[in-house]
Amino acid sequence: MIKSNLLDDFLDYMKSTKGASESTVKEYYYDIRLFLRFLKQRRGLAKDIEFNEIDIEDVGIEMLSSVKKQDIYAFNAFLEKTRNVSNRTKYRKVSSIRAFFNYLSTKIDVIEYNPIENIDMPKLEKTLPQYLDLNEAISLLETINKAEKKEPYKSRDYAIATLFLNCGMRLSELSSIDLKDISKDNTLRVLGKGNKERTIYLNKACQNALDIYLKNRPKVDTDALFLSMRNTRISNRAIQHMIEKYIIETGLDPKKYTVHKLRHTAATLMYQYGNADIRSLQEILGHESITTTQIYTHVRSEQLKQTIDSNPLAIVDED
Repeated sequence: MIKSNLLDDFLDYMKSTKGASESTVKEYYYDIRLFLRFLKQRRGLAKDIEFNEIDIEDVGIEMLSSVKKQDIYAFNAFLEKTRNVSNRTKYRKVSSIRAFFNYLSTKIDVIEYNPIENIDMPKLEKTLPQYLDLNEAISLLETINKAEKKEPYKSRDYAIATLFLNCGMRLSELSSIDLKDISKDNTLRVLGKGNKERTIYLNKACQNALDIYLKNRPKVDTDALFLSMRNTRISNRAIQHMIEKYIIETGLDPKKYTVHKLRHTAATLMYQYGNADIRSLQEILGHESITTTQIYTHVRSEQLKQTIDSNPLAIVDED
């Protein structure tokens, strides 16, 4: 990685002090590197250099102190015109820049003017999460249960899908589960974003699926719960590929339904059928902000709207 010293310090701060994950730190780096390259090009300091070859190692306090609000807005326009990215991606990149300048101005006090203050963020399109309905979720589990696959892989796959659909875990959370994380009181310790631990209660479906898998799991010297064919911890990519395969076999669209959509499915079904209040759902999913969880209330609102619209009297107009 090429990094300016200040950027290097910021990334260390995000990881060690704020508890950001490796993947999150990498996103911060890529987003801020893109902005710093854009800034050098905008200042005329990278003539006759390919954009992706622009060195940011020499970016220091002087240049960062010169950044104005119009540079932030110009960067947003640059993303729109040359990168053809969505507003959601623009929002994330500007959020990364905001975190960086907040660090420079309020955490280490190396710049006086914070150009990101009161900046207008890119508008986010409000979209409802995609999820499997109850029948589709049941069909997926039935497909795995009927699959002609040898043990322990069949019971492993079924247990993985069951945990996704019942507990709403993230992919990284599920793949990192160790045997010791399963407690005798039918709870599961999960390490979420920012290395934050939370406890998930296992319902009967999860308990049964795990019991069957553990009876078939190879007796190997590793703490990982879910094993690959090489008897090592199964990778995120292997889980994604496995779920995609079963999605296709169930007759569902793999472009529409992914591993992450199984998390959305669990959250939606809990909210629709389990009478889960928004605070409980936030804790189960491990959301830092309840704003993130509130998207599932919109799912419920949309369902209610569709119910009203399905009333046969909805098409009757007054003369």
